Amino acid sequence: MKKRLSIFIIMLFILFILFYPRDCVAAAADGLILWYENILPALLPFTIFSNLFIQSGYLDDMIRAGTPLLNRLFFHHPQAAYPVIAGFLFGFPIGSKTTADLLRQGKLTLKEANILCAMCNNISPVFVSTYLLASSLNLYHKTWVTYAVLYLPPLLSGLFLLWRQKACSSAKPAATNSNLSFQMIDAGIMDGFETLLKLGGYIMLFSLLTRMCMRIANGHELALMCLTGLTEITNGIHMIAQSPSYPLTIKYPMAIGITALGGLSGFAQTASMTKGTGISMRFYFLFRIVQAAVSTGLAALFF
Repeated sequence: MKKRLSIFIIMLFILFILFYPRDCVAAAADGLILWYENILPALLPFTIFSNLFIQSGYLDDMIRAGTPLLNRLFFHHPQAAYPVIAGFLFGFPIGSKTTADLLRQGKLTLKEANILCAMCNNISPVFVSTYLLASSLNLYHKTWVTYAVLYLPPLLSGLFLLWRQKACSSAKPAATNSNLSFQMIDAGIMDGFETLLKLGGYIMLFSLLTRMCMRIANGHELALMCLTGLTEITNGIHMIAQSPSYPLTIKYPMAIGITALGGLSGFAQTASMTKGTGISMRFYFLFRIVQAAVSTGLAALFF
């Protein structure tokens, strides 16, 4: 069944390219421009330095020094501090990337990684305040309310799940000889570029899928907003913001909902970042659905 579905999707893409070549070229160009102008410069430096931070052992030194405080904040899971800080500050997909890296290093258990990946893999505050609120909805004055609506539900849910999860001694940082070499720097740079190139490919593919959704919706406004938003959030937010048929009291919760969910593009990129680690994408997807529902309800309430 899965194989047949994959073949069907690939054939659908091929037929769309053959019948709508102009749409495909425009969609691919839009996706690659978005990746080159926004994603690459914003995430590549942090991705490289994050790799170096983990591989060099400096992260272990800092966590060891702050363990008494971190144990209280993260319920005896001090290694959770780095993916939480990185994910909530720098946004998707840094949360899943740092979680997967720490799991591969043996510094997190699989159960901890499942929780942290779902908890930390949020859209960045910069994207929320600039694109979602200022550029699209003209609601920049709602920035802090929006932060609370988007980030408190996954944070509190994740901390609750960590509190219920027993701390594992193997996840505690052991004494290490931290060092940084040119070999590590080279590996960190190559890993950063490989990660961002994968993201570029996914962004381009889902830009094509968004154009397909536009053709399927055939001008039906609500269907277009829903299909586009569930596929890729940037275009979805744009469609919602430009709609003349709905007031802000409807647009705002809808935009918050698709932002919290992350879209199919976000799900695919997260699966790519965590490939081979054993992190449960089923748990991730269910967690994001619940958080999206909660955030949408809170947005409707507080607006």
